[in-house]
Amino acid sequence: MTELMEKEQLLKKAGYSYEPDREVYVNRKTRKVFSVDYLEDHDTKEIASKIEEAARGAKWTFIFNAKPSDSVKRELAKMLDA
Repeated sequence: MTELMEKEQLLKKAGYSYEPDREVYVNRKTRKVFSVDYLEDHDTKEIASKIEEAARGAKWTFIFNAKPSDSVKRELAKMLDA
């Protein structure tokens, strides 16, 4: 199994689903979003740590390499809340 497949399995086990049009993995229950770029650039241990971090209440948590702009966050949140 490749490293990327291991990361995908880890996310799926934790309740994340892939949104191909945005290239992100989303967990609507915990309101967390991982970018594919972040997953490619970080090891499984660090990803597992981010999965286990407590959610930030009602706001979405975006786990990307570079912090997305407020407009991107709003657009993603609107799409994910629909």
